[in-house]
Amino acid sequence: RPGYGDGRLRLIYECVPIAFLIEQAGGRATDGHGPILDRVPRGPHDFTPLFFGASEEIDALHAALQG
Repeated sequence: RPGYGDGRLRLIYECVPIAFLIEQAGGRATDGHGPILDRVPRGPHDFTPLFFGASEEIDALHAALQG
């Protein structure tokens, strides 16, 4: 969607808490490039895309995004 190239969710306040819960439950959370929990925020209101699911689903997503 135009204007949301960096995503719509705030990394610190929205993505990290849900990513932590998902990974504790055995799933994975990514921004399309790497794990959400490995991201270092540039500021308090840093936006990012968020994809989450089972490991197989995230592997398929990464394969689709790469080509």
